[in-house]
Formats: sequence, structure tokens, C-alpha cells
Amino acid sequence: MGFYHPQLRPKPKPKPWHPSSCYFSCLPSPPPQPPAPLTPPSLAPWTPLSPLQKTANLFPIRREVYGDGRIFDITHRYTGDMPSMGSENGLGQFLRLPESMKNGSFANISEMKLITHTGTHVDAPGHYYDHYFDAGFDVDTLDLEVLNGPGLLIDVPRGTNITAEVMKSLHIPKGVRRVLFRTENTDRRLMFKKQSDTSFVGFTTDGAKWLVDNTDIKLIGIDYLAVAAWSDLVPAHLVLLESREIIIVEGLKLDDIQPGVYSIHCLPLRLLGAEGSPARCILIK
Repeated sequence: MGFYHPQLRPKPKPKPWHPSSCYFSCLPSPPPQPPAPLTPPSLAPWTPLSPLQKTANLFPIRREVYGDGRIFDITHRYTGDMPSMGSENGLGQFLRLPESMKNGSFANISEMKLITHTGTHVDAPGHYYDHYFDAGFDVDTLDLEVLNGPGLLIDVPRGTNITAEVMKSLHIPKGVRRVLFRTENTDRRLMFKKQSDTSFVGFTTDGAKWLVDNTDIKLIGIDYLAVAAWSDLVPAHLVLLESREIIIVEGLKLDDIQPGVYSIHCLPLRLLGAEGSPARCILIK
């Protein structure tokens, strides 16, 4: 074995130079180039569309049934021609546009003014009990569990108010908590007539008392502006609202729907201090 020292190791011979060995490293760097100026794209002459042209192909769809016939909107559309209790001329103008884009505003902003018991709406206990009103039993205190869940849509015998005898004849099973009563108010299309009509069908006092004493119903729906017949307007309301457990939904749109079991959903606005509120109500098969 020979003697080895790192300093005595023979140095490697340099490789012969070849032009390809410094093709990139030997070339001078190109001088920096100024950024290309930004030139706007050429624009064709533009003419603003007229309002008629803007809306030519816009067709809003208004429906009563959704989900391939599974969801029914049972809320009446709010219009100036819908009835308002005690009015011969209907609701009248309730919607205005104080902020309009056509008048220079950045957005369209509407405002409305109407009685809280207009169209499809709910009653809170304070509607007919002043001490409940003072205590704060308003629409914001209504139980959403009662307002949403399974229930019945039933047809009431025609030619009569909803009396105790009528309630007996309906044979509503115990345990049913939500019932929508369709009456001849729907047949007569009273909610589509401008003038309010005091001949509408509703609960009599004895019919309301029979319901309270003999059923488990906590949500009552009816197809005109009041659940109680005109002749029993105050006393029947008092019977139904006294316990603060029953929620009344009035002004429902129940035409062209088969009676039966549905999932009922009614959502009033959270109006603090209000004894009534408009509501959006639907049925789901």
C-alpha cells in the first residue's frame, strides 16, 4: 500500500473549451425594456337600451303551486283591490316607491302602509284582550312549533256557520293540532272581491267553545278576514284567544287544493308590540 497525501493528489486536467459550454452564461443580458403602454380596447358605438328593449324578454313567473304539485302557496297576493274589513273600496294604495332609480336613486326602495290584519294574517292574544296587549302578548310571542307542522285541510258543510253541531259532524280526531277550515267563503271567492262582506262564514260562539273543550286544535285557519262570524265577531274571538294557546290564521287561499293531511307552515313577521301580522303560509304534501 503506497503513501497518500491529499496535497500530493494529481490535479485534474482542465476540459477543452467549447462554445456550447457558455451558451447562456457568456451572452450579455438584454437591456430592460419599458412596459408596453396600456391601450383601451376598441369600442363599437354604443346606444343605451330603451326601457321597452330592456324588458322585452323578461317575463316574471307568478305561481300558486311549486315542486311539481307538492307545495301550495295558500297566501293571498297583496293588491290594492283585495278586501279590507269595513271598507267598500278594498285595501287601496298601500305600496309606494319613495326611492326610484328612474328618478336618480341608486336603488329602488318601496315602503308599505297597511293594517296588520290585512290579507293572509295571524291574530295574537292581544287582538281582543287589552290586558294581554299591555302585557306584551304580541305576534313575536307566538309559538313557531304551533305554526308549523302536520295538520288537516277540511271542507265545512255549506250554508251554515261553524256551530257546535257542525264541529261535531266533522269528526276531527283527537291529537290533531292544526286544522284549516275551508268554507263557502272560498266558493264565493270573497277574498277576491274588493268590497268587504259581512255575510262570510265563521265560527259562532258555541262552535268556538266546542272546539276549545273537545279538541286538541291549537292552530285554526279560515278562508276570510275573520275566524268568527260577523254576528259573533267579538265573543267567538274571546273564546278562542282566552287561553293564549290557540293561534288564529285568517284570510287563507284554499281554492283548488284537495282536502287531506298536509304539512302546514305559517310565518308571521316579528312585529314587536303588534297584535296581528301578515304571514306567508304554505302547504306541503
